[in-house]
Amino acid sequence: MSKKKIGRFVGYGLLYIGLLLFGFVAVMPFIWMVRSSFMEIKQIFIMPPQWIPDPFTLDNYVQVFTKTDIPKYFGNTVFVVVTNLIGVLLTSSMAAYAFSRLRWKGRDLIFAGLLSSMMLPSAVTLIPVYIGWSRLGFVDTYGPLVIPAFLGGGAYNIFLMRQFFMTIPRELDEAAFVDGASRLRIYWNIDIPLAKSAMIVVGLFCFMGTWNDFFNPLIYLNTMEKYTVAVGLQSLVGKYTSKWNLVMAASVVVTMPCVLAFLIGQKHIIGGIAITGIKG
Repeated sequence: MSKKKIGRFVGYGLLYIGLLLFGFVAVMPFIWMVRSSFMEIKQIFIMPPQWIPDPFTLDNYVQVFTKTDIPKYFGNTVFVVVTNLIGVLLTSSMAAYAFSRLRWKGRDLIFAGLLSSMMLPSAVTLIPVYIGWSRLGFVDTYGPLVIPAFLGGGAYNIFLMRQFFMTIPRELDEAAFVDGASRLRIYWNIDIPLAKSAMIVVGLFCFMGTWNDFFNPLIYLNTMEKYTVAVGLQSLVGKYTSKWNLVMAASVVVTMPCVLAFLIGQKHIIGGIAITGIKG
């Protein structure tokens, strides 16, 4: 084996070892959380750490679903997430279709303005937006959490969908138009089915962003019965500070939907983002 091949082999070996170490460090908190959720409180902080629960107990999960408000928070979050998914997928795809497939005066200028809005920090608009929702009477309701999803679906989602729509040959639209199809029918029956990968990517981003959203529910929801899981879990930490086994079990319950969504959709995320970058 030549020196060049040996050097390359050693370099790749060191690279993989480094990646494995960094990966282990990154996944350690998750492993600690999962193993603690199956332990009694006295086992969690034993030194040196005990990685395998002994005894192994499911009582923490039983208490989470019977003695805490996590099921109620779970239901509230599902409502907010599903509503956001419907609004984002519908309106972002419609806006992206208008920006990519239709020709109208000022289209590119308005799209540039839309993209420039992504550079505006949310903290800058926080106070005026809150005042607006307050005057409309939507504070302590789910309105501020779901209505924006039906008003375009967000600049980033529109951009992502637009990039994908631009990769679809215009000849398909023209052929359907010649056959008498309307713009709405072309959008719904031709372009949307072809944009399945981009729709899945936008849906996954929307799901994980909405599920993990802590700031907006904290600002707009005042009644505990209306809390989502992110805010509800924080209140649970304050209430059961001494019962870390219960807190860890609740954290696993709250975290697992996002983990499963990522594991199921990671292929679509990578593929969809790669495709949307083909044409600008």
